Amino acid sequence: MSSKEVAVIGTGYVGLTTGVGLASLGHNVVCADIDPEKVDMLTRGEMPIYEEGLEELLGKALDDGSIRFVLGAEKAVPDAEFVFMCLPTPQDDDGSANLRYVYAAASEIAPHLESDSIVINKSTVPVGTAKATTELIGRDDVAVVSNPEFLREGSAVRDFFSPARIVIGAPALEIGERVAELYGSMDAPIQVTSPESAELIKYAANAFLATKLSFANSIAVLADKVGADALSVLHGLGTDERVGPYFLSPGPGWGGSCFPKDTRALLHIAETNGYHFEMVNAAIAANRDQLFHVTNMIANAVGGRLFDKNIGVLGLAFKKGTDDVRDSPAEAIIRRLIDGGAHVRVYDPVAQSDEFDMTDDPYEVAADADAVVVLTEWDEFGELDLDLLRSRMKGDGLVDGRYIIDPDAARTAGFHYRAIGRY
Repeated sequence: MSSKEVAVIGTGYVGLTTGVGLASLGHNVVCADIDPEKVDMLTRGEMPIYEEGLEELLGKALDDGSIRFVLGAEKAVPDAEFVFMCLPTPQDDDGSANLRYVYAAASEIAPHLESDSIVINKSTVPVGTAKATTELIGRDDVAVVSNPEFLREGSAVRDFFSPARIVIGAPALEIGERVAELYGSMDAPIQVTSPESAELIKYAANAFLATKLSFANSIAVLADKVGADALSVLHGLGTDERVGPYFLSPGPGWGGSCFPKDTRALLHIAETNGYHFEMVNAAIAANRDQLFHVTNMIANAVGGRLFDKNIGVLGLAFKKGTDDVRDSPAEAIIRRLIDGGAHVRVYDPVAQSDEFDMTDDPYEVAADADAVVVLTEWDEFGELDLDLLRSRMKGDGLVDGRYIIDPDAARTAGFHYRAIGRY
């Protein structure tokens, strides 16, 4: 694979992983951002986010000169054959994805693009964005492609180098093939399709996974009511090859930077095209209900009333492996506990918040606590000394929102253990 000149506009989770990943594949990469402090930090090899393995790869790329960082998009694109747009698409009040950052960057780089270059939308964008970007750039010698990302926070590096698939939406097959060459000999199926299809594939994937998680959570609640074991039920479901075992782990709800935003954006796309997507609506409603269900479980664990109860919370990030708290179900539940009058102390090994009473010791959340609650599935929570944890507490409640604590070990330590659909 020959080395290509690549520009990456935006250095968030997607942009930074994409830039470092492409540099590691042997390309020459220039990453641009509008934040001078962030550009300086990355140039020094310091990470503005937590993502396992990414800092080490960044250091190697800086050492061999395959990546550098500049302030401003227009400074990144001269000499670039490929320009990746990795920009935020925040949610508007009507649920639609706001494209102001994508379009602003496209307008900025348009006069500076090399002839025969390819602009690649990596951001999650609505159907029709590639076409609109093409019109905005207004150059017949520049093509616009959709190459949606499928990077999961907490495993973004692994997902980049071992993707399940690479989707390229291009206006012509030869343009799609040029983009495919960037990924070299990666052992993954490559689908070259239309830009519109690629844009919809991304939304369809996230909405389907969110719906599957909502179904698993709903089954867990039902198991709770009928006296079944939720994990056994979902294991039996997942062994059916038509269903599969993935995304059938119940929990306090789904969150993060993608699922909440993308499900609502897909609803907006459907509604503006005359289709009422009831299934996605139901998945969102079920996820909202899950937050209330877990909050009620915690209240029941402390006698039915939250007022003036001490509750220790293990986990703040929306999932393990990341410091991201955007739309975190843990954060939403903590706020509900506080609104109910509870005193809450929180521990997370990576994520932090100035909004809550945080501690850097997981056992400190148990100090004088009426109950301890697990809301993020960090592996270390399954390895805690339960006797020590219980000895710090006033009460005996343990609500395992992530099925990571061994129930028998918890009961042996003197806990009244509860999880959704698990006794």
